[in-house]
This record gives sequence, C-alpha cells and structure tokens, in this order.
Amino acid sequence: MQVIERPPRTIMEVYKMLPEGTLAELINGAIYRSPAPLSKHQLISMNLSIEMGHYIRKNKIGYLFAAPCDVYLDETSNVVQPDVMVVLKKNASIVKGHINGVPDFIIEILSKGSRSYDLGEKMELYERFGVSEYWVIDPETQEAFGYELKDNKFDSIGTFHGKIASSLLGQEFYFNQSFD
Repeated sequence: MQVIERPPRTIMEVYKMLPEGTLAELINGAIYRSPAPLSKHQLISMNLSIEMGHYIRKNKIGYLFAAPCDVYLDETSNVVQPDVMVVLKKNASIVKGHINGVPDFIIEILSKGSRSYDLGEKMELYERFGVSEYWVIDPETQEAFGYELKDNKFDSIGTFHGKIASSLLGQEFYFNQSFD
C-alpha cells in the first residue's frame, strides 16, 4: 500500500503513483490508459514472445520483455509499455528494475481504437528517441508493418502477413494465430 504524504508536483510523480500493473503510458506529458488486451492480441504477443525468446536466448544477443513493463524514455514526461521489446546485450545497462532508456526493438499490437495512436504519437515518440526497429501488428488482418531507423527517421521495412522479418535481429518470427 502506498501512503501519499503530499500532492504530486509533476506528471511523472502522478504516473509513478499509479498502482503496479496499471495499463497506462505517459506520452509527451499526457497519461493514456487502456483496457486489458483481447485474446487475439494476447495470442500474437505470446507466440512472438516464445519464438523470439528462444532465438534471443539461444544466440545470447539480449533480453526480451513483454507488457506490462515500464520503459522510461526520459525522466520527465515519457513512459511507455510496449507489447514486446528487445534490449540487445550491448545496451543491457538500461535494464534497472524498470527499463531506463531506449529498447533496440519494439512491437506494438493494435487494439480497438489504437491504430492512429500506435502509428501516430507512439511511432513519432519511438522515432524521436531512436528505437532501431519498430513493428506494428494488426491482429484482425494478421499484417505486420515494419520500420527501421535510418538517419534519425523511420524507413519502411515492408508489410508482411503472419510474420515479422527483423532487420536488426536478422530473423523472421511467425505469429499467425487463428481460432478457425
């Protein structure tokens, strides 16, 4: 239980007062809350986590994390909870309880109403902070849209069906899941 001894003075203090496990993000000084993801979203996240986790562990290249896991991009106004992310071994120093810095690789899985958010504000935020590779997956169409950072701008890797083809990790990962 948390005791509040004084009112929060900054938006970051407000964010840090949220209960553990709250599905919320702080982007450019605004708090965004979201409901728990639907089953298709979770199946895709789990399939990717299993495939990617095995590959990353086998090749000893870094660390895989899944939501909810706070990523403090800065100390004042930007904390995100990507669906899946990778921190390469060379950047392991950012893993300190929470992740304090920029993951190398991020996947966001669209939820109802999040398309413009994930392809707008969050994409701009990830680009600005220097995420090397960013993927957005639409669970309804099974399409994955990939972007890699080149000259501080996201450049399209392409659109794939049922898989991502990571330039950074040099591997394809399949997530296709159907209830049929």
